[in-house]
Amino acid sequence: MTPDDLTIDFEEGGILTTKQLDKVILSKGAWTTIMFRYVNWDFKTEAYGEDKFTIRRFQKRNGEYTPRSKFNITNAKQARQIVEALNGWIEE
Repeated sequence: MTPDDLTIDFEEGGILTTKQLDKVILSKGAWTTIMFRYVNWDFKTEAYGEDKFTIRRFQKRNGEYTPRSKFNITNAKQARQIVEALNGWIEE
């Protein structure tokens, strides 16, 4: 298994309830960090909701990746706030 194989797609009852749209591998190695863009299925509206983002850390042991931590970014507004803060710090 490689970091390219890791996904957050999740199916329940024949429905892809978490659908991965994209990912960026931020670091590879014994500890791999990946940022995912995804949407969740809303059973009430029977449609996917707005884009969400998550940063996940995986630990590789014996050729297998185990999820160890995650940080969820719940909407585009929060994502923009994080980007603005990081840009401000980088510019300093």
